[in-house]
Amino acid sequence: MTITRINSNERLSGAVTFKELVFLSGQVPGDGLDVATQTREVLARIDTLLAEAGSDKDHLLNATIYLKDIGAGFAAMNEVWSAWLSPGMAPTRTTLQAELARPSVLVEISVIAVRK
Repeated sequence: MTITRINSNERLSGAVTFKELVFLSGQVPGDGLDVATQTREVLARIDTLLAEAGSDKDHLLNATIYLKDIGAGFAAMNEVWSAWLSPGMAPTRTTLQAELARPSVLVEISVIAVRK
């Protein structure tokens, strides 16, 4: 059985593939000013990693979305998320509020997908 690790360092891998499955680490933005901008940046990172792993957003199985402030950021994140998804291709999803890695990070997203 082959496990492939993509963009690895001593602490984590950006993505790991096993058989047909693709697991992405939580992706965070740079220092965008608002949740919508940060969500777009994170989704672009996800697109890039999925492509490198042989998948894409239409093959998502699950997403976990962490928001620094769910009350203040949910609507803006959800608007960007919904526009990014292809019609009829929504994965299962959990959205929750969490303390994130840096004070400027407002959103973090991790996904599981299947290879194309």
